[in-house]
Amino acid sequence: MAKPAYLTFLVAGQAYALPAAEVAEIFILPGIARLPLSPAALLGMANLRGTAIPVASLRALLGHAPAPATGRAILLDGPAPVALAIDSIAALATPDTVQTSQAELAAQPGAPLRGAFQAATGPTKILDIQAMLALAFAPRPAKTRQAALARTPTAATEAAQTLPLLSFTIAGQDYALPLSALREIIPLPPGPTESLIKYQGGLLPVLALRALLGFPPQAPDGCCKIIVTQVAGLAVGLAADRVREVLHAEPARIEPAPALLAARAGGESRIIAIYRGAQRLVSILAPEKLFAEDVMHRLGFAPAALPPAPATALARYLVFHLGADAYGLPVAAVEEVAAVPATLTRLPKTPEFLAGVINLRGEVLPVIDQRRRFGLPECAGNPRRRLIVLRGAHHRAGMIVDAVSEVLSAPTDAISPAPALAGETTSLVEAVLNLEGRIILLLNPDELLTRTEQNILEESSAFLKKSAQKTFAP
Repeated sequence: MAKPAYLTFLVAGQAYALPAAEVAEIFILPGIARLPLSPAALLGMANLRGTAIPVASLRALLGHAPAPATGRAILLDGPAPVALAIDSIAALATPDTVQTSQAELAAQPGAPLRGAFQAATGPTKILDIQAMLALAFAPRPAKTRQAALARTPTAATEAAQTLPLLSFTIAGQDYALPLSALREIIPLPPGPTESLIKYQGGLLPVLALRALLGFPPQAPDGCCKIIVTQVAGLAVGLAADRVREVLHAEPARIEPAPALLAARAGGESRIIAIYRGAQRLVSILAPEKLFAEDVMHRLGFAPAALPPAPATALARYLVFHLGADAYGLPVAAVEEVAAVPATLTRLPKTPEFLAGVINLRGEVLPVIDQRRRFGLPECAGNPRRRLIVLRGAHHRAGMIVDAVSEVLSAPTDAISPAPALAGETTSLVEAVLNLEGRIILLLNPDELLTRTEQNILEESSAFLKKSAQKTFAP
């Protein structure tokens, strides 16, 4: 009978082993996407050949301070793969005898053992890794892909009663496109505003909205974005001066464009409706009006150069950053993205993560510092910081993030559930998007605050409004 083989490795100077039959492979750790508010032993998620794998620190599981995840990792075999970050690999051993009774006496607290043997590197302990993982991570039901994508935020309910619009500015004027026509928003690359750029394996024509709407050209100021839309199944990019927000327009506030505008020959003829917002008018455009055949020929773009629209179902997320980590929020829950106000009114007797309140178009809005919320160090002097205004099932609030980069239209088959061993993070990070080597953690807007923090905010709401009214009174 063949002797069982064991993979031996070192952690904090001690030799350990795992049965070789339980090891799927050994790999060099790539970049780690940190899961916020997760157990200390969970380093984050790693991209292993297109699959997002949770990575646990074996140092932390054994009671040591976790080291930077830059070495090798062991991928455990099983239906729910988990990788273990270790210090170094020793060898593959086939010991003549394995002692179990002495191993039980030598077992460390929090480190269940299945045995021990003598190897070239010295006494080697065989870890009961599944028992260790069960001790370190409270068991939670694993989510299926369908469960990870199923959400019921207030914004989803509102979407059935409103028309979602993506608003942007051109020459200081407000315009919008139906969100249903949006594929994604990407940065404007250097070069001419009207050009062909590489996009999803093909060529994307980029047209200047200024030219299409009859405004004089202007050099980009660094805030320009490309709105990728589609016409008759073909992708086309629109260069906008500045992307503002997602509006949830009430049908009663949308009026057809006046006949005088529709009859004119300039950019006014592209306007199909007017949305009367709280303090502004937004002109609603239709992609098919913007890309009439004569306009396409006049600008020199042939339809044959356009990449086809993806056949798979898509989900839209606003991507923001905290440090080196990328996070996504459902576009339907995002009301606005704006610059961080120069001053925030800090109120006493409120949680530390609450940076203060602002008056946003007549409404008092609590602002959360997301770095503090996730336990990250301060990062002062960052000009790219942005304020994201969210509306969840219980609260409307702003959150300060390091940067907002794009709106992604992600294929749903690239979205997988958050790992079940992430503890309370499983409800905060509802899914993981693994897209072209990037790992983006998809957050649930309704879980950005814990139940305790929601209660604190609710108890403070009357105080917030009363204090803010005094603060912002003329």
